[in-house]
Amino acid sequence: MVEMVAMSPEAMKLENAPVVETGMLMRKPVDEVFEAFVNPEITTKFWFTDSTGPLEPGAEVQWTWSFYGVSTPVRVHEFDKNAKLVIEWGERPASTTFTVTFTPKGDDATYVEIKESGFGGDTGDDVVAWALGSMGGFTQALAAFKAYLDHGIVVRIVADRFPDGKHS
Repeated sequence: MVEMVAMSPEAMKLENAPVVETGMLMRKPVDEVFEAFVNPEITTKFWFTDSTGPLEPGAEVQWTWSFYGVSTPVRVHEFDKNAKLVIEWGERPASTTFTVTFTPKGDDATYVEIKESGFGGDTGDDVVAWALGSMGGFTQALAAFKAYLDHGIVVRIVADRFPDGKHS
């Protein structure tokens, strides 16, 4: 049995801002995986429901999750085809930046990794809660991405996360 020890508020103070990291292997070539991520005709099958346009160099688009009644601005800061995307999303100053890297694994597989940073809040608890929620969201989106891309199955993981509506 593990003994739980309460920590003082001083001991729980954040020394470093959290960075979310998650990834998954897609069993498709890098060009197909990259295209699926930047093309909203494909991305809407596993993540958000609507986009005002594709991700491309310098793009500023709006992503919408109609099942939650929310949308967010998305700004492309770096676009390295088949290799890397750096995206800022959210309303400033409450925006974060996420980086998506696409690493070929042979000719028929790609490792997709997402790292997000820039979480804010009034307290350390707010920052940690935002980061943990985001990590869960990106992990679910990657699982839905894999189901669609590798197997042609549309799953509603993102939509079904909060069946009673947007989580607050």
